[in-house]
Parts: sequence; C-alpha cells; structure tokens
Amino acid sequence: MKRRWIMTQEWRDVLFLHWPISAEDLREHIPSELKIDLYDNKAWIGFVFFQVKGNRPRLAPPFPGLSSYLELNVRTYVSYKGKSGVFFFSLDADNPVIVKLATLGNFLPYRQANIQLQKRNNIFSISSKVSNANSITETLITSFEPMPEIIEGTLLEQWLTERYCLWTKINNDLYRVDIWHAPWKLQNVKGDIVENSMAPIIKVDYQKNIPIAHYSKRKKVRTYLPIKEK
Repeated sequence: MKRRWIMTQEWRDVLFLHWPISAEDLREHIPSELKIDLYDNKAWIGFVFFQVKGNRPRLAPPFPGLSSYLELNVRTYVSYKGKSGVFFFSLDADNPVIVKLATLGNFLPYRQANIQLQKRNNIFSISSKVSNANSITETLITSFEPMPEIIEGTLLEQWLTERYCLWTKINNDLYRVDIWHAPWKLQNVKGDIVENSMAPIIKVDYQKNIPIAHYSKRKKVRTYLPIKEK
C-alpha cells in the first residue's frame, strides 16, 4: 500500500469466534450501502478478542497509559463496490482514554468495558462485561486452550480472518479505514463458553451453536487514514 500509515500496534493472544447467521437477521443493523458478504449463502458474526501492545502514532513513541489495553469486538463481513471488509457492531476496550478518543465524532462504536484476561499454563480465561445505553449487560466469559500446531486454513477460515479494511457511517457519509498486516498464522482451540450475551440487537439465538474458533499468538498491524467513499 503506497499511502503512509498513521498508527501501529501489536495484537497478542488473538481469539476468533465465528457463528453462521442469516443475512436477514443482520440487514437492518448495517448501512444500506454495504452488501453483506456471504459464504455458502450464509452471513457470519465474529468475535475477536486480543491484547493491544505498543499502540502508537507514526513517528512517535508509545504514550504512557495509551499503549496497552484489552479489546473485544463484534463484527460481520461486508463489501462495497467489490471490496471486502468488516462492519463493527461494537468494539469494547478496558482503557477509558482509548474509548474516549476512538468515539470522537461517533466515528467507531467503542465502549468502556470491564475486561479481564488470565493465563494459567496454556489455558486462557477471558471475561468481558459492558452495560449499554439501555442498561442491558453484555457479557462474554470463556476459557480456551490453543492447540500447538499452526494450521493451513481452509477457504472459509481464510475468508473469515483475512480482512483488511472496515467501514463506518457518520451521518450520511460512508468511510473506509484500511489496515495492513501479514497473513494470519492460526491454531485450532478447544474450550468452553460459559456465558455469551453479546450483540443483543441480533434476535436469533446464534449462541446455541458451537463456534468456529481459532487462536493466533501475535500480529503487527498498521492503520491508515480514513477515506470517504464516493
């Protein structure tokens, strides 16, 4: 990508959880300009959890208190004029300053959350809780163990994870944010979801199904200036 990146960070201990869902159950919650991406005629909802480390702007060192935090985002997969990417329903972080900065101008749906991550031997435990404007608590509690082997991802697994831009709509304008990182090195995981009440805007019980789950140890990411779509 020829444009200069403006922000970089490292994502560590990344957990992907994915469930198939009907496109009709998502349509009203996604800007009309965006086309819902389908795989085998199914839309997908994805949770991505990770630790952010080394968050900093271009040509600047990490700022104390802003360089490290935990994040859990809920997303689906969309396209615009043939380009595929993601649309976020929510992005939850445990750093209040990051949330305040990221929500300036209502650019992205970041929310302040109580997120905890524990690791014992090779087992990770995640707890994330956030109360939305309607006083509904959204919770994810899960534990998992990554399998040691790096897998060669199937076409579906690549389709779900190899996404390099996001869209957001501000007032009547659609913006795209491009990111760059090397292809994912994925590992299968085994584990349990103790509680999942995320994304209550989705009225179907997608949680009753076992998700497709993957882990990745770390990924260096670069973010570019937003582009207003035409």
